[in-house]
Amino acid sequence: MIDWLTDPLAFGATTRALIEIAILGTVGAAVGCWVILYRLSYSAESLAHGLFPGLVGAALLGLPILLGGAAGVLLAAALIALVNRFATDDADTATAVVVTTLFGLGVLLALSPESPPGISELLFGDLLGTTDSEIIASAAFAAPVIVLLWLLHSRLLAVGFDQGSGPALGVSPGLMTGLVLSLVAVTVLIGVQALGNLLVAAILVGPAAAARLLTDRFRPMMMLSVVFALLAGLAGIYISFHAKIAAGAAVAGCLVMIYLLAAAASAVAERSFGRTSLNQ
Repeated sequence: MIDWLTDPLAFGATTRALIEIAILGTVGAAVGCWVILYRLSYSAESLAHGLFPGLVGAALLGLPILLGGAAGVLLAAALIALVNRFATDDADTATAVVVTTLFGLGVLLALSPESPPGISELLFGDLLGTTDSEIIASAAFAAPVIVLLWLLHSRLLAVGFDQGSGPALGVSPGLMTGLVLSLVAVTVLIGVQALGNLLVAAILVGPAAAARLLTDRFRPMMMLSVVFALLAGLAGIYISFHAKIAAGAAVAGCLVMIYLLAAAASAVAERSFGRTSLNQ
């Protein structure tokens, strides 16, 4: 048993992966709580998938992945905002068309003869290939996100619970929603190198959704969300090491398992004790 726990730590790749998933899990779980509160899960997934052409373009041009991802996020956000402005009656459908088009464009670019080896890592990530520089970059991006969430907690909370109260408190609901989406975009950029374009949304939505099933108070929800993300990251990396499977997929699978367990526990608690509305 001791060897099972210590063997992965003898490899630098596994240690770096654990550090990276700890950073990503903490910031992703924290931002994810606001995604759930503001009902932006679909938008978060859309941003994650919509940046794929930027990632592939950066790989084809030999540019940093983060730079391509940033360009992809800006393009996806601009197009989503544009179609939502002119398709207010069916905004979700318009958003789906944009995201599908962008993702398809990324796939076409990835299939070009000039595509470098390892392009599939943009889809599924390479958690065990995390480098020291990527860890530093992740920490540098994550720290401001956490600080902003802490500084703006009360304003975000007020608008999240009642958008109509925002103007009375001197807070713009549109501005707060835009801020949450901006933090989502930054978090996606942090996680896309480790978990890939297809799996990064899991770290944003999964832990927070599971935590929401188990508590009606926001602060405990955020703490539970972080704990779930860290547990899934740790378990996923150990399973990946011992079962010889992809680390990102193992982490995502653990997140799904945690959500299912939380759903089962919530169903039992609701039947026995009932639930109250979410409050601070």
